[in-house]
Formats: sequence, structure tokens, C-alpha cells
Amino acid sequence: MESFFELKKHGTTARTETMAGLTTFLAMAYITVVNPSILADAGMDFGAVFVATCIAAAFGSIVMGLYGNYPIAQAPGMAQNAFFTFGVVLGMGHAWQTALGAVFISGVIFVALSVLPVREWLVNAIPHNLKLGMAAGIGLFLGFIALRNAGIVVDHEATLVALGDIVSFEPMVCILGFVTIAALSARRITGAVIIGILLATSAGWVFGDVEFNGIIAMPPSPAPVFLQLDIAAAFQLSMVTVVLSMLIVDVFDTAGTLVGVSTRANLVDENGNLPRLRKALLSDSSATVVGALAGTSSTTSYIESAAGVEAGGRTGLTAVVCGLLFLGCLFFAPLAQSVPAYATASALLFVACLMARSLADLDWHDITESAPAVVAALAMPLSFSIAEGIGLGFISYILIKIISGRAGDCSVAAYVIALIFGLKYAFL
Repeated sequence: MESFFELKKHGTTARTETMAGLTTFLAMAYITVVNPSILADAGMDFGAVFVATCIAAAFGSIVMGLYGNYPIAQAPGMAQNAFFTFGVVLGMGHAWQTALGAVFISGVIFVALSVLPVREWLVNAIPHNLKLGMAAGIGLFLGFIALRNAGIVVDHEATLVALGDIVSFEPMVCILGFVTIAALSARRITGAVIIGILLATSAGWVFGDVEFNGIIAMPPSPAPVFLQLDIAAAFQLSMVTVVLSMLIVDVFDTAGTLVGVSTRANLVDENGNLPRLRKALLSDSSATVVGALAGTSSTTSYIESAAGVEAGGRTGLTAVVCGLLFLGCLFFAPLAQSVPAYATASALLFVACLMARSLADLDWHDITESAPAVVAALAMPLSFSIAEGIGLGFISYILIKIISGRAGDCSVAAYVIALIFGLKYAFL
């Protein structure tokens, strides 16, 4: 493991990486329940999608760890599954089998772009200050998800969001877990994030707010969704925009996560670029193809990987451990489903606080650099999409540079990315 993952070079140990992998898994284990719930609304079998979710997450995470050597885990994306169910199936009236076919096609295109230098060229073209804004934006996005999952922030008809009942059980336990993690981290206690999650989970069990479902059970049959995709139907003219939308969101959602988490883990080179980027991109895109075959929506790099990074994860061993835990989750589904959302929310809120520090490193003396970065950071949580934050950040970056007479500061790739998002907003 030392020679393969280069643990000493990255200043880490197998024990630290294992703890980081466990931390990442605990932070994103909710997807094994949430993803099947969302896709069930599209008419898919809950148990079968649960199996598909675990398989896609395990495959993507293990390949990312072994091939890409990044501590970034994979799983079906939250934005992608919502678009799959409420946009394509319920909104446009397509069968879920057709939607799976579209996921497969977008994944194959994704793989082709990852093999070619095009996608690597696009990702490395992100300006340094915009990368910092994206890292902070992902942190703010995580924080918003955490506050929402814990019931601290709720929807409101007039103001969109409002403060929830913070003296009720779930918000209070989340706050307790968050405070515990922050305090233990300040005291440099190893495993602070896991301790906080376990404390909040135990409180839910003790007070009967969440049911302890047991430990081991045989996994459900994957047959109802396994290899049930309809690729031929996905080639309909009406599916073109669907495939393109899935592709654009997946490409830039992944790019944002890779850049943000890697920047936070100090895994970028002296120019701010990601080494082994093509391997990481290929690992991510291949997981989408496998996920579609298994029977789930698009798989992507998970921002919850930042929790593992904060726990010390620096190599692919973290992702491998997380992937193996997803495989184990097939048999330990009752235990994984016994961790409430507000328990993992405490960890995500803590990670959000850490990632937001990237804003301090912005070049605040150059408004043409700092303003687009702030736009990207704000747009991610408020649009509930990493990809949309990147799009608005790039468009504002290009326009500000042009109008300020500094069009030459922008690379060709930056213009291309801004144009892609401009066309997306205009026609998709």
C-alpha cells in the first residue's frame, strides 16, 4: 500500500486513510436510502435501486482510488437523480428505462471526452481565483445541504428559506454533533468527525427518534432494474436535450468537486492544476456507464469526500476503503439506514466551515478576479447545483474581463466553457 498509494509522500498512513474512508462513507451513506427513494417516484423498484446505488458507488470509488489515486468517492448524484425522476420521467413523460438509456449514452460520451485531452484541457483552464471560489462554493453548498437536512433551514413561500424550529430534537442534535466535532478538532483529537456522527446517531437511537434497524440482512434482488435500460429509445430526437443536459451537468459537477476537494487537500501542483487528472476523469465517467447498466442515474464525484479529506485522507486508499464499505453496505443495509440525516449534517456543516476559508485566499485587490469567484460561490448553494455555479462564474468572468478591457487575460478554454454554458441557458 505504501508504494502503490505513496502514503509517505502524501504525509499520511494506512490507519489515517482508513479512518478517512470511513468518515467519507458515513457522510454520504444517506445516498443508499435517498437515491432509491427519489428513483422510486419514477416507478423503479426501491430495493433493486438500493443495490444499484451501492454497486455504482463501490465501482466508482474503488476505480478512482486504484486508478486515479484521489481520496474522492463516487455515488449517484443528487441533482442528477432529481432531474432523472422529476424532469425526464415525470416531467417529460419518458419511461424510466429510456431515461436510463440516456444516462448510459451521456456516460459513454463522457468516457470519450475523458480519454481525449478535451476535458482535461477544460478543467485545467479554470482560473486560479475561480478555483478558490468554487472550493468555497462547494463548502457553502455543503453547509446549505446540512442545514436543510437537519431542519435548521426550511422552505418558505415568501422568502424561499427561513429558520426552522431549532429547539426541536433534530436541529438540536445536529448542532450538538457539529459543536462536538469543532471542539474536538480544536483539541486535535483524531477521528473528531466520526465521533460527532456517532454521538448524534446514538442520541437518535437512545431517544427513539430514529429506529435501529439491525445490522445484517441479505441484499434485495437487483433484477427489476439491472440491464433494463432502453438505449434505442434514448436515441429519439426528443431525448437529445436530455442527454446533453445530463452530460453538461455531469462534466462540470465532477470538475467542480475534483478541483474544490483537491485544492482543499493541497493535491494540486504549483500551477494549481490536478496531476493525474485524466485518470480521475476517466474513473468518474466510467462509473456513470456502470451505474446505468446496474440501474441508477448518473454517478458523480461526491462533495462529501471533503469530510474524509478533513479527516486526513490524501490518497486513493481513502476512496478504496469507502468503496469497499459500499459493497459491505449491501449486507449491512439495516445499519447504514440507521444513521439519520441530521447526524451526517453535523459533519457536513463542519466541513463547510473549513472549505469556506478558500475565500480568504482570493485576490481581493483585483475585482475582475474576485467578483466572478464570489458569484460562483454564491450561485452553487442558491441554485442547488455545482455546475450552475461554475457556469455563472465563467460567464461573469469572461464578461467582466472583456468590458474592463482585459480580454487577453482569458484563455481560449475559458471562452469555450462560458460559451457552452451560455448556449445551455439559451437553448436547453
